[in-house]
Amino acid sequence: MATLNHTFILLLLPLLLQFYSVKSELQLNYYSKSCPRAEEIIKEQVTILYRKHGNTAVSWIRNLFHDCVVKSCDASLLLDTVNGVTSEKTAARSFGMRNFKYIDTIKDALEKECPLTVSCADIIALTARDGAALLKGPEIKMKTGRKDSKVSYAAVVDKLIPNHNDSMSFVLSTFQSIGIDTEGTVALLGAHSVGRVHCTNIVHRIYPTVDPSLDPQYVEYLKFRCPSPNPDPKVVDYVRNDLETPMELDNMYYKNLLNHKGLLLID
Repeated sequence: MATLNHTFILLLLPLLLQFYSVKSELQLNYYSKSCPRAEEIIKEQVTILYRKHGNTAVSWIRNLFHDCVVKSCDASLLLDTVNGVTSEKTAARSFGMRNFKYIDTIKDALEKECPLTVSCADIIALTARDGAALLKGPEIKMKTGRKDSKVSYAAVVDKLIPNHNDSMSFVLSTFQSIGIDTEGTVALLGAHSVGRVHCTNIVHRIYPTVDPSLDPQYVEYLKFRCPSPNPDPKVVDYVRNDLETPMELDNMYYKNLLNHKGLLLID
């Protein structure tokens, strides 16, 4: 199983970084001269945050997906709504994203060491890498040198990121349009091995009628976690993506699917 787990992660992170070609030249140890401890500092901060707030590691992986699939891996995701700019974080597909304040914590640590040197885009990429390792994924090398965007692409977020209710044919065609094949899409969906889903995104599968493809015992659990067919999106009512190993990036997600315990329609 260890080999399968590592293969999945080795596919996942590079795929997240290949959605669109990056205009700048990427290379290993990009900050070796300008900020030699950059990657070490990021790893230290990611580890500290993980020990205090384990869910941050999951957030870093989702950040990478949302940043890279929308035009480029350029940190446009982090731009706030100000001076006529609408943040990508306000888009419907960004529902449930959190822990952005801790990106500022990591950025502050880097600024103390090397002011105005490390890009936010590289912070997003490297935190995802280090977060994945803390979730029992392998440690991998990652090229850096990404540049930050000054433009928000909020208007196209919901178009470029598939919805959890979209058909598989639509999801496949969406990813194929940016160079991700079927195998790659399966690897990307494997990120659902960790994290959680708000009840608002799954109640349609259990109310008013139950999706017949779901395991009956699993349905009972879902109804326990989501007792109302009309959950309040502002209340933290959720279900873990994977009940067996909820904080491990492994292949249990795929096993759950075979046992009719897929949480989202897209699964």
